[in-house]
Amino acid sequence: MIAQVEEIAANRGGGRVVRLNVRIGPLSGVDPELLAHAFPFACAGTVAEGAVLDIDTLPVRVLCSQCGMESDASVSRLLCHSCGDFRTSLISGDELLLASFELEPACDTPLID
Repeated sequence: MIAQVEEIAANRGGGRVVRLNVRIGPLSGVDPELLAHAFPFACAGTVAEGAVLDIDTLPVRVLCSQCGMESDASVSRLLCHSCGDFRTSLISGDELLLASFELEPACDTPLID
């Protein structure tokens, strides 16, 4: 994720990354608390060093193949909330997405008095 941020930042003219927003689903295999704890170490020496990490957790959502309803589901029971059927498709909940990040402008223009 940090490599992706550095590449995008370089393509946009550089500058320091001041804030990142990630979206994590409970089925992604990533623990948001552990990510928050490891984030400063992963950013050390990069354009994102010192950046704030905002984490949005996403719900588990399924689409029922029987009644066609979209509904929230629990991590351990991907059942349709409407009809209770087990034949569902996962819509969301397994994501780990870099949603956005904020760049500080690069200071390569000299200041004029």
